[in-house]
Amino acid sequence: MDNSTAKLHTATDGKGILITDTAMKQLHTLCEQQGSGKVLRVGVRSGGCSGMSYTMDFIEASNIEADDETYTYSPVEGQAFGVVCDPKSLFYIYGMQLDFSTALIGGGFNFTNPNATQTCGCGSSFAV
Repeated sequence: MDNSTAKLHTATDGKGILITDTAMKQLHTLCEQQGSGKVLRVGVRSGGCSGMSYTMDFIEASNIEADDETYTYSPVEGQAFGVVCDPKSLFYIYGMQLDFSTALIGGGFNFTNPNATQTCGCGSSFAV
């Protein structure tokens, strides 16, 4: 998919990470499979080929920390879902674009991070 022409979604407040249509559809499906009471936590951690790697995982909404930033995304069809990010990670991923590919090789979630000075071939780690 050519991301330059893809429709990008922001949270209902106009902030948060940018999510393409294909990633939005995939996240909506995953959220439905998780059931109610879950939110998607995105962030970064030390490690990976380039020094830092992206993390994405569903957590119980009751596990949201007081200093987490919380965003609500509303797909065109279906239930809105929440995305949370800790302040330290947000510093590294602010303005990031999340896409999803169904390709057999290199498929899955793809991150385009304007803050990264270096990325690895696997696309899941970066350096700043």
